[in-house]
Amino acid sequence: MPELEPLRNMEYPGRLIVIGTSPDGDEVVMYAITGRSPSSQARKLERVEDRIIVKPTDEEILRTGDPDLLIYPAIIIEAGIAVSNGKQTEDIPPHFARAERPTGVLDAALHRWEYEPDEPNYTPRISGCIFRGAALSIIKRGENGSALRNYFELPLVPGTGRMIATYTGKNINPLPSFAGEPIEIEIPYRNAEEAVTALYDALGPNTGEDDFRVAAAAVYRREAATVALKNRHEVK
Repeated sequence: MPELEPLRNMEYPGRLIVIGTSPDGDEVVMYAITGRSPSSQARKLERVEDRIIVKPTDEEILRTGDPDLLIYPAIIIEAGIAVSNGKQTEDIPPHFARAERPTGVLDAALHRWEYEPDEPNYTPRISGCIFRGAALSIIKRGENGSALRNYFELPLVPGTGRMIATYTGKNINPLPSFAGEPIEIEIPYRNAEEAVTALYDALGPNTGEDDFRVAAAAVYRREAATVALKNRHEVK
């Protein structure tokens, strides 16, 4: 089971989520953004109390894209941990008290959401949560334009996790949506700082390729949550 190796082989994953458990038993949520366009790259991750928010680094450049799809709360830490690649993150925490299983949380929270309306890519909405277990979800476009919904309940085994992304990793047009089940990976990192550094490094380009990295985040929680962020515009 490779340590982020699948990610190293993805030239352009888009946005991605990792959910799992550290070797010491901490709940782990990681999130990362890559971007090809100037508007996608003009962003950063910032912690605001118990939220990790996607914010602009340049308002003018950001407006050349679709701010409604580019700016959102990526992670919310409450009774459980919610994570997604869009504004649907807000709809997940209210269901922590209403569902028995993590897949039930996502199913109830995401029923009104579809894939993103960014033709021709129709970017999938990826979401996840840790609450009474862990789960991931992807909502993507079917051939007839319908929303295809998949929910995956995940085992929480120390030192392991699952990863899902918006795209397959091929840097082509239109971008092909992620397919199949979440990818199993190792999480050998003892703390959030180690994890976010490894994630950001794994997103780095191979020789001769463009650097699409925008930002990465890691949350480790047992009794309390620790957060580490790495933003490209701040990396020296």
